[in-house]
This record gives sequence, structure tokens and C-alpha cells, in this order.
Amino acid sequence: MRIDWQQIDRIASQLASQLPPGMKHLKEDLQKNFRNVLESALNELELVTREEFDAQVAVLKRTREKLDQLERELNQ
Repeated sequence: MRIDWQQIDRIASQLASQLPPGMKHLKEDLQKNFRNVLESALNELELVTREEFDAQVAVLKRTREKLDQLERELNQ
């Protein structure tokens, strides 16, 4: 799955912008850390695109239909 890194940067920036006023001097470092944490978490997930998911659903549906047909034939 393609990750939109610009969106990740925007999220990291939004998180950093929510810092209390006393921590604003840490904003840049925290923004980088937020981005690294988000990137690491997303990379650990086994994500697939919607198209890949839909294709597998279709394969599973066809397999289920074939299995049902074979069971009906076997029972006859």
C-alpha cells in the first residue's frame, strides 16, 4: 500500500502544534519524532489497497461457490 507521506507530515505538524506554550521550543524535534513514530507504526502494519482486498474477496466468493457446488454434487 502506498503511504501518503505528506499526510503523515501534516499529522505530525498538527500534533506538534497542539503543544502547550511552554514546549513550543521543542516543536521541530517533536514533529520529527511524531513523524518517525507514525512512519514506524504504519510500516509494521500489513496493509493492502482496497483493490487488492476486493480482488481477494472475489476469489474467496468464487471458491465458496465452487465448494458449495461440489458439496451439492457429492450429496447427490
